[in-house]
Amino acid sequence: MAPKVLIVCLGNICRSPIGEAVLQHVASERGVDIAVDSAGTAGYHVGEEPDDRAIATCKKFGVPINHAARQVHAEDFSEYTHILAADESNLRNLERIRPRNATAELRLWGSYVDNKPIDDPYYGGMKNFETTYRQCLQLSNAFLDDVFGTTTKTATS
Repeated sequence: MAPKVLIVCLGNICRSPIGEAVLQHVASERGVDIAVDSAGTAGYHVGEEPDDRAIATCKKFGVPINHAARQVHAEDFSEYTHILAADESNLRNLERIRPRNATAELRLWGSYVDNKPIDDPYYGGMKNFETTYRQCLQLSNAFLDDVFGTTTKTATS
């Protein structure tokens, strides 16, 4: 069974949709079979497209992005094999709502590299979104290396 990964931030319009798009893109480039989605711990933006700056950043780096914001559901903890939180606050929220029968591995996404959170670029400019993109690229490669083993076909976009 191919891994199913859920990337989670607060509102699901900046960090997690960029992370979803980048992880799916990197996995595809590496020939890895994986399903990726994203969600928010809060329901502020349910049904909305990603922030325009998130879309522009992904387009700039040639990464397809197509997502409608949604909130994390209890079923996600069983439906996904991995749930990756963008920061400690969202990780704590996920731990708080995690059902007893959860089977997904729940981790801070940054734990695959340096334990650093993905800072929310929402109140910043394009530079902040590009920083988020680069961090998601690094974390995507680190996650795939950990789950599937290091491969010479590493994405470097």
